[in-house]
Amino acid sequence: MRLFGPIYDRCLVWAAHHRAPHYLAALSLAESVFFPVPPDVMLAPMALSTPQRWMRLAAICTIASVVGGVLGYLLGHFALEAIWPWMLKLGWDAPFFRVQGLFERYGFWIVFVAAFTPIPYKVFTIASGATGIGLVPFLLGSTIGRGVRFFLVAGLIAFGGKRLEQTLRRYIEILGWAVAVLVVGAVVWLELRG
Repeated sequence: MRLFGPIYDRCLVWAAHHRAPHYLAALSLAESVFFPVPPDVMLAPMALSTPQRWMRLAAICTIASVVGGVLGYLLGHFALEAIWPWMLKLGWDAPFFRVQGLFERYGFWIVFVAAFTPIPYKVFTIASGATGIGLVPFLLGSTIGRGVRFFLVAGLIAFGGKRLEQTLRRYIEILGWAVAVLVVGAVVWLELRG
């Protein structure tokens, strides 16, 4: 079943659009609060199509993602009761309680790990605000984690160039399904541990 190839091709088309940086910023912001698609799917083809702008693109992605993270933090801090039915509907209640326990133990480090890895960052942004982790540690963890991730992705793609793009296109389905399996495996592992 070809799923990731068409998505990748669509992202390449979007990456060439003259408003692509705006779309990248909007996607990065939304993903930090509620949207399920990570901004890497747009950042990578944009860095490939304009490798001389990879640092600017990574910075846009990082800043917008951290701003979205702050929105999630504020939702968790001021409006958890109001958004709780929505979180229940999405099945985020159990992960939220696990994340809450992780915050109590690890604080800054759990924010950094959530910001850097492909696990759902949005759950961590909302939980950060709800658990009362300080805004400064949250901002530091988010900025460092998101910045390292997006600059690494954009830099590797920009320097890898056409050869990397051809390899990525050849293995996009395998890579996409492998990441999906890893994410599902991590969720199952967390469920069994908790």
